[in-house]
Amino acid sequence: MTDPLTIWLLNPYHTGSHQAWAEGYAAASQHRVQILAMQGYFWKWRMHGAALELAEQAATRIAAGERPDLLLATSMTNLPAFLALTRRALARVPIVLYMHENQLTYPPPPGSQRDLTYGMIQHLSMLAADRVCFNSAYHKQIWFGELPRLLKHFPDYTHLESVETTRAKAEVLPVGCDLQRYDKYAGMRVDKETRGQVDKETRRQGNKEISPLILWNQRWEYDKDPETMLRALYALADEGLPFRVALAGENFRVEPAEFTGAQARLGERLVHYGYAGSETEYARLLWDADVVLSTAIHEFFGVSVVEAVYCGCWPVLPNRLSYPELLPPAAHAACLYDDFAGLLARLRATLATSAPPELRTAVARFDWSVQAPIYDALMAALMAQVLGETG
Repeated sequence: MTDPLTIWLLNPYHTGSHQAWAEGYAAASQHRVQILAMQGYFWKWRMHGAALELAEQAATRIAAGERPDLLLATSMTNLPAFLALTRRALARVPIVLYMHENQLTYPPPPGSQRDLTYGMIQHLSMLAADRVCFNSAYHKQIWFGELPRLLKHFPDYTHLESVETTRAKAEVLPVGCDLQRYDKYAGMRVDKETRGQVDKETRRQGNKEISPLILWNQRWEYDKDPETMLRALYALADEGLPFRVALAGENFRVEPAEFTGAQARLGERLVHYGYAGSETEYARLLWDADVVLSTAIHEFFGVSVVEAVYCGCWPVLPNRLSYPELLPPAAHAACLYDDFAGLLARLRATLATSAPPELRTAVARFDWSVQAPIYDALMAALMAQVLGETG
């Protein structure tokens, strides 16, 4: 590798998966990755106004004699505004824009309409960047499928040709995940292979100690469709199938209506309810779980699913969104469902056996030990390209 680059990573929404990604890359990279960040609140204000704070942080570093070789900005960054405020110092610095999400195809909450302002901010940010990286092929596909319709909303000077301008510099770069940190907790694992071989009579007796554990580690939000997830669990319970449930996703609402009554309805099956806030607690659930379940109507990547599969869970996932990309094609029939009947069928099947090790191997490619060198090479190649063009 050539000499390490100094990379300023702009992350105006520094929480959750955005924070884990930024800090994970900074720790794993061979480059010097320095994070300029803001707390992960008020996403609309971050997209409008974060450039003010990030530009001030950049100015402070520049005044101290620092300077980046390259900028890596996340999709919440209003890149044109940031560049305008830092143009005297950073005008020629190469820029990579990383698309964790987009506000053009993200499903709006029920009863609300999409504000096209935010999709336009992201389109302009892509035009301002030298390289645009989407976290999945699905994400890239739906963005460019919808972008022409965004531009056609406007009365004139729509610049539809800018769609191809952006597409030409776009590529897929999966989310890096710190999966290996879960290895040290593997001793917590219940012997899933043995549990998968328990005879059917014992399962019918509903022995709580050996019943398979279904894990829900998605956010308790409308875009993850928890209502369908609970409906599926209730259906399996009504069939008398033995299983346990851990509802461990993060909750940002005071009282999610979908979960009202879940504790009473699931009873002793429910062994965990609420966000697993500590790494140890979450790791224990990952290793103990047999099945990780998603009913999402939106997913651009799927970090929580990757974490669970890495720890030995069977994934039961919608046959849409980014999920087919996460798994090898040979596993699609067993893991991906098209409708509610298919969801129940796959849950019944996975409750009766243990996940094959090939699934864990397949998602291990998302660990930073694999992804960081790919990221580093991309950054170095872009730097060399820009130097060549300006040299």
